[in-house]
Amino acid sequence: MAQDEKKLSAAEKGKGKADDVPVANGDGKPHTDKDGKPIQNGKVTEVPDDDLSEEDQQLKSDLEMLVERLKEDDASLYQPSIDSIKTFIKTSTSSMTAVPKPLKFLRPHYDDLSALYDKWGAGADRDSLADMLSVLGMTYGDETKHETLKYRLLSKSDDLGSWGHEYIRHLALEIGQEYQVRLNEEKDVQDLSELALSLIPYFLKHNAEADAVDLLSELEMIQEIPKFLDENTYSRVCLYMTSMVNLLTYPEDINFLTTAHDIYIKYGKLAQAMVIAIRLNNIELIRKDLESAKDPALKKQLAFMIARQRIQLDLPSNSEEEETIIKCLGNVELPNHFKTLAKELNILEPKVPEDIYKTHLESGRGSSAATDSAKHNLASSFVNAFVNAGFGDDKLMINPGENRAWVWKTKDEGMLSTAASVGMLLQWDLESSLDSIDKFQHTDETAIRAGALLAYGIANSGVKIDGDPIISILSDDENFAKGQLAERAASVMGLGLAYAGSGKEDLLEILLPIVEDSSLDLQHSAMAAVSLGMIFVGSSNHQVAEAIATQMMDEDRQKQLKGKWARFMALGLALVYFGRQEEVDVILDILKAIDHPMAAPTATLASVCAWAGTGTVLKIQELLHICNEHIEDSEDNKSEQLVQSYAVLGLSLIAMGEDVGQDMILRQFGHLMHYGEPNIRKAVPLAMGLISPSNPQMKIYDTLSRYSHDNDNDVAINAIFAMGLVGAGTNNARLAQLLRQLASYYHRDQSSLFMVRIAQGLLHMGKGTMTLSPFHTDRQILSPVAAAGLLTVLVSLIDAKQFILAECHYLLYWIPLSVNVRVGQAVDTVGQAGRPKTITGWQTQSTPVLLAYGERAELEDEQYICLSAALEGLVILRKNPEWESEDTTTR
Repeated sequence: MAQDEKKLSAAEKGKGKADDVPVANGDGKPHTDKDGKPIQNGKVTEVPDDDLSEEDQQLKSDLEMLVERLKEDDASLYQPSIDSIKTFIKTSTSSMTAVPKPLKFLRPHYDDLSALYDKWGAGADRDSLADMLSVLGMTYGDETKHETLKYRLLSKSDDLGSWGHEYIRHLALEIGQEYQVRLNEEKDVQDLSELALSLIPYFLKHNAEADAVDLLSELEMIQEIPKFLDENTYSRVCLYMTSMVNLLTYPEDINFLTTAHDIYIKYGKLAQAMVIAIRLNNIELIRKDLESAKDPALKKQLAFMIARQRIQLDLPSNSEEEETIIKCLGNVELPNHFKTLAKELNILEPKVPEDIYKTHLESGRGSSAATDSAKHNLASSFVNAFVNAGFGDDKLMINPGENRAWVWKTKDEGMLSTAASVGMLLQWDLESSLDSIDKFQHTDETAIRAGALLAYGIANSGVKIDGDPIISILSDDENFAKGQLAERAASVMGLGLAYAGSGKEDLLEILLPIVEDSSLDLQHSAMAAVSLGMIFVGSSNHQVAEAIATQMMDEDRQKQLKGKWARFMALGLALVYFGRQEEVDVILDILKAIDHPMAAPTATLASVCAWAGTGTVLKIQELLHICNEHIEDSEDNKSEQLVQSYAVLGLSLIAMGEDVGQDMILRQFGHLMHYGEPNIRKAVPLAMGLISPSNPQMKIYDTLSRYSHDNDNDVAINAIFAMGLVGAGTNNARLAQLLRQLASYYHRDQSSLFMVRIAQGLLHMGKGTMTLSPFHTDRQILSPVAAAGLLTVLVSLIDAKQFILAECHYLLYWIPLSVNVRVGQAVDTVGQAGRPKTITGWQTQSTPVLLAYGERAELEDEQYICLSAALEGLVILRKNPEWESEDTTTR
């Protein structure tokens, strides 16, 4: 039945009927007219005997004769007759769109055969009949009665595979349906579980790993699959399991990841297991996987992967090997690796803002228009910082030349951001940055001293060295407690940036008192809350959550929480529960009991952070319902408007991890822009940028380009920033042209022009070597630190004129930042049979290379073995001992 096993069900997994099979009544009998003729699609369909070929007529006669034998009293005829019918079914041939002819001719006898089963006594004959009826029931039985499953459970036959793949799939479908029915009725499901497990080896043997995983998923038994796997099947099963996690609900998604992790460990794939451990955000599991690596090179590779996620582990340093691993975990060599990349790409030469603006192409208006020089210079400071980030050299701040007094060309808070830009230029290179930043600390200008403190935090972000000097510098009493508000706030923000994602317990003693002191200025406490949220992002740290929630209930503090900085207090609480899903429910219940306008926006922000990157449809529906509410624009309704703004950002934050969900949400944004309230409309461009950072899709940036000319200036400004976010680090030529046009268009509007310059700086960030995408390792891992940094900036941009375009532009610093390989567009190989190509349209290049969004790299040949789970970031290769060169003279 090699061909016919595909024809037993007209639709996949048994759904629907074949074209020439009559629709059944509820009792399993086909619809008939008054004369008893079968009806299909409202018409009588039958195959008259006169129309049958001689061969078909003979087949029909033989089958009818065999059925008649089964009705006789001579039991010795039963088994041979049943065996003959089975042989006819298994060996029949027919077209791919039709039901096999033996099943057609047996149609009128289905009910009679079912009655015979009830009549016969127990024994081998009855079991064999049940085996045959299970196959017949797949096409002719009542789907609600699950007759295929019914007779399979009654049959004692173990030879299920002989009936073919389509039968096995249909049986699996009915097992899943019956399982749900029994669960609802609280009935025993043991027999279903045993039958399901008997199908798994067949699926795995016939390249149907997806069917095996789906069946065990429906029966909530995914932990059983490891026992059926071998060297040939485990990788495809794990690929499918990890790919469908975003489509599962909690806690099933955790069970899938845990099971996949255990499988990878069993087969010695520690790099792949580490990816899963990081996705689970299980620090103990990450530590265990790292310590289990005995190969020094592999251990270094795992350390690089952990360091990229900003996870800090305290390990002993009793040997040189352990010291090396600690350096890898601390990103100590990252500046050297980055500069090596820049040297190979020939982009070490510093760029100045004019190289980015290209004002000679701005229709002549941008360059000649009268500008607020301080504001213009501040924009240039940001652009200079973004473009030369990490290169350790520039022509404005570090090696200024004729621009030696550049920091004095800005005013007030502008000096803070300008001085802080040194940290961005010297990012990761902490040892070199200490001297460069120190000179800005010894001035009489408070804003410059504050900027230097912030620069320390930026330069140290994600880096850990011996002695940890940054915590001492930033928590020094002279700056931290006795300094001006700008210095204290910069110190607090610097600590948040420097130790983001580290979970460093020592910082609780430093920052919690600032949050809990209601006598302090709210800006100071709010910055401490955000910093704590960044440091303990996704940790569910109860001390941080309790401290911030208590402040929201404090009567003295509640008066202050009506100010603009209250949103950052709320954000700090939300970040603690980033990605924790249902764990956030406890804090949501507490917020419901708080009688304060900020309670509702805080709850919304906490909820969207908890489900970030999961693609959960139910949460997206909740947020859309919030956006549908009509709220009058008044001072009393500011908190309700904030709820809607956060809901819009939440749509992107939740959907960003799943491609289909992203496309659906982008369509919803179009509706929200047409019909939404003003507070929703100004949040939509930000959400569009958040769903596609560093991924300049034409459909997105063309839409944003239209919004950048909106009559509502708030919408236009946010759309401009979102254009920079979408193109960040890509050097996209089309976006660069659109931004130059906007610079000409807004040459008289200083706020809009400032945002255009910021967007231009983001577009050329790191001279095209950096990304703002929070996903890495072939888009398998979401970095909570990167996503939290993006969200912090976007929360401030909801009211851009109060923050970024006012005196708080320094909040922009929350933005996170050789062999031959084939580079091409990534191909989704989940569930595909055989060994399909993982990339398409590739070009062969020498490393280092830059990968765009959606691109994937693979080694050109098998001369080297990759120790990483994906060719991305810092990758360690090992010479393949089994490699034999075709031409040893050229190798």
